[in-house]
Amino acid sequence: MSNQIEIITSAIHAVRGKKVILDADLAKLYGVPTKAFNRQVKRNAQKFPDDFMFQLTLKEFESLRCQIGTSNKRGGRRFLPYAFK
Repeated sequence: MSNQIEIITSAIHAVRGKKVILDADLAKLYGVPTKAFNRQVKRNAQKFPDDFMFQLTLKEFESLRCQIGTSNKRGGRRFLPYAFK
């Protein structure tokens, strides 16, 4: 149980002064590919109000990528990630 808490805690990031979890981290928690997760989010957009979910800007994504140490090499994202509060 404490391992799960550590995994979730490490997935929480500060963006726009809010604590959020990125789409890729939520997809991993649910055991689905990020692409499939985002497809379902788009199909059910009415269930995700603006105060619950937003898409990062390029500047926010680059800043966050520097903070968490992810690479921008091959295999990277083609679309900006969604953040969930």
